[in-house]
Amino acid sequence: MSETFTKQNLNPKPRAVVLLSGGLDSATVLAIARQQGFEPCALTFRYGQRHSLEIEAARKIAEVNGIAAHVVVDFDLRKFGGSALTADLAVPKGRSDADMSHGIPVTYVPARNTIFLSFALAWAEVLGANDIFAGMNAIDYSGYPDCRPEYIAAYEQMANLATKAAVEGGQRMRIHTPLIRLSKAEIIRTGLDLGVDYSLTNSCYDPDPISGAACGACDACHLRLKGFAENGLADPIAYIPAGKGA
Repeated sequence: MSETFTKQNLNPKPRAVVLLSGGLDSATVLAIARQQGFEPCALTFRYGQRHSLEIEAARKIAEVNGIAAHVVVDFDLRKFGGSALTADLAVPKGRSDADMSHGIPVTYVPARNTIFLSFALAWAEVLGANDIFAGMNAIDYSGYPDCRPEYIAAYEQMANLATKAAVEGGQRMRIHTPLIRLSKAEIIRTGLDLGVDYSLTNSCYDPDPISGAACGACDACHLRLKGFAENGLADPIAYIPAGKGA
């Protein structure tokens, strides 16, 4: 089951599919796509993730930004498991930068970005769009194999071999990952310059299921808090008070 939220599109700008998770990175990418002259069409996934509160965040971000089309696609990766985000595995907490720089973390969801990009590619072809924007980042999440520049280059090459638009129409598909070589602090600075309201976003892997407050201790929270601190700013979202988290 999928949900589609559409408004009348009177904008002649070229369309681009934007992966919108509801997190800090995807909200920034949405703003970048718009700043570059595209009409963003937002794509969000409910894939059985434990941090499903981000879906509501994505809806709010899309609404506030007046997105003409926002699709929420449902599929369940819990049937496979294999990740702390889709199985009964503990989300790592309190890890240092050094800890996060080694190995592939248990929060990696097998083949997730390949699945996401494949949905985006299909919708882009239907829309007649040649551009897909995604928030992959290789600096802070160097342990994720599907966030590397070489992965994105390979996927783009595949996309141009696999679509009717590219093969018959000569319309080259482009995968834009404008954050891929930026630190979290640089991403936040970029978004603030573009007017992103980060109070709407949700990055936590293990938020409070009732209040939605971020745990403050998972890798995503650590990097987010560090990014705001390096900009001399407080994070505008709510966090579980110290000592009260799971």
